[in-house]
This record gives sequence, structure tokens and C-alpha cells, in this order.
Amino acid sequence: MLTSITQVGSSQGLILDSALCKLTRLKAGDQVNVTVNAWGAITITPMRKVAGGEAVDNAIRHTIEYYEKSMRKLA
Repeated sequence: MLTSITQVGSSQGLILDSALCKLTRLKAGDQVNVTVNAWGAITITPMRKVAGGEAVDNAIRHTIEYYEKSMRKLA
């Protein structure tokens, strides 16, 4: 995707079109991490909340219960 740097007040910015936001699941207000490598390439990484231990435990428990018959056959 080719885009241009845009003047935003006294700063410059990139405008992300709606298709790119949809693909990356980014929306206004989301936090991103911006890194620059030695050759000047910019990487923008969405900062997403990580599921807590209890949520992971519940997901595993649900999966085991849902696939109980298949799990027994594999054991």
C-alpha cells in the first residue's frame, strides 16, 4: 500500500485507510508499538491485551469437555 505522510498540527502522521484497519483490527485510540530497524524500516505492532490465566484455564477446560470423546480416542 502506497501512502503519504500528512501534516497533523505541528507533527506528521500516516492515515490508515479503513481496509487496513479492518485487516489489522485497529481502531482509533488503540495503542501500537513503533520500532525502527537499522535500515530505517518502520514496524507498527498492535498492542493487544493478553488473556489472563483464568481465561486460558477456562478455554482449555471448555475445549477438553467439548472434545472429550476425541481426546479419549487419541489417548
